[in-house]
Order: sequence, then structure tokens, then C-alpha cells
Amino acid sequence: MAENTDETLAFRAAAGDRDAFEALLERHYERIYRVGARVLGDADEAADLAQEVCVGLPARLSSFRAKSRFSTWLYRVVVNAARDALRRKAARRRGERGYVEVEALLRIEDGARACEASWLRRTLERLPDDLRMTVLLVLDEDLRHAEAGAVLGVSESTVSWRMHEARKRLRVLASQEKEGRP
Repeated sequence: MAENTDETLAFRAAAGDRDAFEALLERHYERIYRVGARVLGDADEAADLAQEVCVGLPARLSSFRAKSRFSTWLYRVVVNAARDALRRKAARRRGERGYVEVEALLRIEDGARACEASWLRRTLERLPDDLRMTVLLVLDEDLRHAEAGAVLGVSESTVSWRMHEARKRLRVLASQEKEGRP
């Protein structure tokens, strides 16, 4: 019997094997929801996104070619679906801010660290989408730069540059706040 790796299950599910599809969802539903929640910043919207991704996944599985790990491919699907959801939300609510929130940082209970986490969350919202999305995947999802690059459709060196740029911009913003500048 074939090994039940994600990749094997994906190919079987693409061929119509419901058990394989169910096994993939059992393994990855939490990840789909978690990434959606972090990108969208809202539990209800994340649940809707997870449902949307799961419903559309059978049709999308035919595009999986195993050029990367299944989980990397799935991150790309979820991130793209989340980006689409953000675009739809922005079209409905021009002027409102509702981008990525780093929920993991909000759960920090230590007072000083919670304050820093709150500052970081607010400050990350001020970064461009490409930098914010890169930070989310590298820091929150613990993806290597190459994996994050595969998810975002950019090179590993671009991810490295984005992380460097995000750190640089965060330092500048912190310095400006210390000096009392907005």
C-alpha cells in the first residue's frame, strides 16, 4: 500500500479518493484556519475562509505537482485566498483598517512583553502588505525563507531582503516614537 504522505494523499484526492481528501483535511484544517485567522485578524472571517478553501480544494488539487511540499503549496492556496478576502473586504470598507494581526503576540501574558507585542502588532500594520505577509510566514508560521518564498511566489533572497527591510523599518519607527515623532 502506498505511503500516506501529504503528497501521496493529495494525488489520490485529486483522483477522487474521498478518504485521502478527508485525511488531508484532518491533517491541515487547523493550519488553514490559523493562517486565515492571522491574515484576516478575525475568527469568523477565518472560519469562512477555511470553509471556502476546503470547498475549493478538490478542484485545486489537480494543480498540485509536488514541486514543493504539499504544506508549502497549501500555504500558498490559503495566503492567496486570504489576500483575495482582504481585497474584497477593502472594496466593501474603504478607509477601514483590518489587515494582518499577529494573534500569537496578543496571547503573551507577561506585562512588559505584552506591551511590546501590542506595539509590534500595531507597527506591523503600518508596513506594506508584502513585508507584513513575509513576517507572518517566517515568524508566526516558522517557515524557512525558502518555504516562505515558495508560498509567496518570490525567491528566497527576496524573503531575506523583506525580513531585513521589515526589521530596519521597525527600528526606524521605534526610534521615531522614542523621539516623539509620529
